[in-house]
Amino acid sequence: MKEVLLISGFMKRTLVLLSLWFFIWFPLEAFCSTGNTSSSSNPKVINIGALFTLNSVIGGATKPALLAAIDDVNSNPNILNGIELKLILRDTNCSGFIGTMEALQLMESDIVVAIGPQSSGIAHVISHVVNELHVPLLSFGATDPTLASLQFPYFLRTTHSDYFQMYAIADVLDYYGWREVIAIFVDDDYGRNGISVLGDSLAKKRAKISYKASFSPEDPESKINDLLVEVNLMESRVFVVHANPDTGLNIFSVAKRLNMMSGGYVWIATDWLPSYLDSREAVDPSTMNILQGVVALRRYTPDTNLKKRFISRWKNLKDKGSTGPGGFNSYALYAYDSVWLAAHALEVFLSEGGNLSFSNDPKLSDTNGTALHLSSLRVFNGGQQLLQTLLRMNLSGLSGQIQFNQQRDLIHPAFDVLNIVGTGTHRIGYWSNYSHLSIVPPESLYTKPPNISSGSQHLYGVKWPGETSKVPRGWVFPNNGQPLRIAVPNRVGYKEFVSKDNSPQGVKGYCIDVFEAAINLLPYAVPHTYMLFGDGKRNPNYDEIVSQVAQNKYDAAVGDITIVTNRTEIVDFTQPYMESGLVVVALVKEAKSSPWAFLKPFTKEMWFVTAAFFLFVGAVVWILEHRINHEFRGPPRQQLITIFWFSFSTMFFSHRENTVSTLGRLVLIIWLFVVLIINSSYTASLTSILTVQQLTSGIQGIDSLISSSEPIGIQEGSFALNYLVDELNIAMSRIVKLKDPEAYLRALNLGPKAGGVAAIVDELPYIELFLTSTNCLYRTVGQEFTKSGLGFAFQRDSPLAVDLSTAILQLSESGELQKFHNKWLTHTECSIQINQEEENKLSLSSFWGLFLICGIACVLALTLFCYRVFTQYRRFSPEDEEAEVEEIEPSRLSRRSILSTSFNNIMDFVDRKETEIKEILKRKNINESKQTSHNSNGQASSPT
Repeated sequence: MKEVLLISGFMKRTLVLLSLWFFIWFPLEAFCSTGNTSSSSNPKVINIGALFTLNSVIGGATKPALLAAIDDVNSNPNILNGIELKLILRDTNCSGFIGTMEALQLMESDIVVAIGPQSSGIAHVISHVVNELHVPLLSFGATDPTLASLQFPYFLRTTHSDYFQMYAIADVLDYYGWREVIAIFVDDDYGRNGISVLGDSLAKKRAKISYKASFSPEDPESKINDLLVEVNLMESRVFVVHANPDTGLNIFSVAKRLNMMSGGYVWIATDWLPSYLDSREAVDPSTMNILQGVVALRRYTPDTNLKKRFISRWKNLKDKGSTGPGGFNSYALYAYDSVWLAAHALEVFLSEGGNLSFSNDPKLSDTNGTALHLSSLRVFNGGQQLLQTLLRMNLSGLSGQIQFNQQRDLIHPAFDVLNIVGTGTHRIGYWSNYSHLSIVPPESLYTKPPNISSGSQHLYGVKWPGETSKVPRGWVFPNNGQPLRIAVPNRVGYKEFVSKDNSPQGVKGYCIDVFEAAINLLPYAVPHTYMLFGDGKRNPNYDEIVSQVAQNKYDAAVGDITIVTNRTEIVDFTQPYMESGLVVVALVKEAKSSPWAFLKPFTKEMWFVTAAFFLFVGAVVWILEHRINHEFRGPPRQQLITIFWFSFSTMFFSHRENTVSTLGRLVLIIWLFVVLIINSSYTASLTSILTVQQLTSGIQGIDSLISSSEPIGIQEGSFALNYLVDELNIAMSRIVKLKDPEAYLRALNLGPKAGGVAAIVDELPYIELFLTSTNCLYRTVGQEFTKSGLGFAFQRDSPLAVDLSTAILQLSESGELQKFHNKWLTHTECSIQINQEEENKLSLSSFWGLFLICGIACVLALTLFCYRVFTQYRRFSPEDEEAEVEEIEPSRLSRRSILSTSFNNIMDFVDRKETEIKEILKRKNINESKQTSHNSNGQASSPT
């Protein structure tokens, strides 16, 4: 509100002075003129204006650059076809009011383009003037991001906006992991709006500006001293300085006297500081001494031959004034390019038929009899056309490619990232809007796909204040004497975790010991005080504790606080120092033994498949042994009994029949191995069932608890309430809140029918202590159905959360956490589990590989046996039997009888002994040999 009042007062004073100025300045003839329009279709001279503070760091470099650009344009016959550009300079003298007056005088000269100003505050005022008069305004130094709004259509920035610079600073802060910064800035449009963008860019990276410290350029060193003393009492040690080149150095001078340029501090300056240093031919060693370790940004311009030639002629530029050779800085390049941009645009404008004409604005006429004489300001009729021409220009200048995007910003914004070391600046990298931080020039990245991932961001090493290469932590505990306010839950039950104590510390327990040990590992002192939360009559609501930390009523919360989603959304947690998760505990009883217990080791499928394989293997062995082993022969009834007996006797390795065939022995060996595995597994499982105590409960786990309608007990203040109701949709009426282990015990003993509970849902650490106190009378049923942990809660973006997480990991690796656990949370393991019959049964999935091997062996053996029998059968068929079949009348021999006869012959052949078949085949071979010999002799004795 104060700023609004100041601006309003300034505008009122400005209007009054403007009225006096117009009344005195303009001649009477200006009001009596009847001409409304003046034009020139083929001018010899075109006026362009320039408006900036001549006696300033930026102005000292800008003036010779502008004059050099005018000379270069006018001496170049290839542009504007001999039309001369005339530059009209006006000095704003670092004053908003004088700048406004000079701007109005400049507009009186019928200029077609205005260059400048360097001040964002003056640019805001002049932008309203050029909007009304349709004169494009090319600014090489007004970097306020808000000037790019649609409110100022005739404002064009020929340098890069501070919008990109602030995002570059945010990337640097994120690169080093700093989450809070203090912004020190000049209190004007340039400073306020730039820092506003910095806040937005940091918010996108979960960082923030913890304090905004503004100052006026006219403030004496005493006020700056008070300002820095105030920010030095705060937590953050990262300072971003956004000031003017002419006055910003006072910040560092005072900081040096206050010892704020030493180790542990981080100073980041915007491009005002490199502009100041570049403008000095030889910087005073005392000045460089106060800037050691500062990181600064400078607008990046490529090292082209065009730029090098311009720098080489800098010493010879006319009207350079007293700035000396060191007066050059990057703003000189942007000013030079602004003139050439205007010249090229005017050439295109004229070639497209543009007319350099001016006319009076009816809105500026004296209609109310006032004496403001505004009618002397004339409108440039071709302003809109020239503006569009400027927006579509594309040329190469000293500062790089000059081309505007759709947002009217120059394309390819980029910055040098500098580190001030020794007697100069050292470039540690670049920032571009294309790939952000890199150690290679931005133009080499434009031909590659953009990559802004965290792994692709790189900078060279930095020498920080205090001449250290170690990255500063970026924060300390405030020097205002306030210790860390730590909320501690005042528990009623399970006081082993945390409880009230009469010691000076005020609290004790497992959580307190872990926190104190972690704090002691930090490389800095952390003054803190514990504050009990709760009345001690009932457990406090842990969500409420976390909420009050987020609301800054406490700085942190230490205790058995579970890390859950809704809490992580408002606070930051440390690394978990203890695992946790919800489990179900219920009353259990010993399971009674069953007379059918011998069937429990296997599932139904396993029993069925095992029995089927016993019969299958017995049948295969019988087939393989039947023709050669007399023990597998006999009447059909005897053979069927043999198959069953042999099959099941192999279970006990007591089969009396011997196998004599190679294939039969192969199948039997594989099958006996399978039987051995099955017997061993069955014996082990049955032994476990009959000898180990088995427990049972009506509640089998969280699923059976959800499906029932019985009451459920939870610990008062636990997050389990929200989880059961919101996530598992359990009715609130079923929930019973219990405050301590004694209440747990009473509720479980009463049971659901007598006003108690069927089961209790709580976190595993508490349940372990509870089971120990009940001598394992109660057990957990089912599996742990959530996974979480206990941690310490801090306010969002607190750097302590990160450092304490590292300390907790060190405690875990060193074994200290386990020592604290043994000290406070020792408990007896209840190793006997609830009976889970279905889970303990051996299923087919454990043995299908064995059955597969055995089955393959049986199929292969049968295949080889059938092939052998078929080969023998083809050789065995006698000729007399074939002849007998042929003599039968065809009418009496049906196809069915033929097939039946063939099948009977095959079965008769298979049923015969192997020795008989071999003897028949032997005799047949002898007879065939004799017949062959007789035929040969008969042919030899016949007459020829």
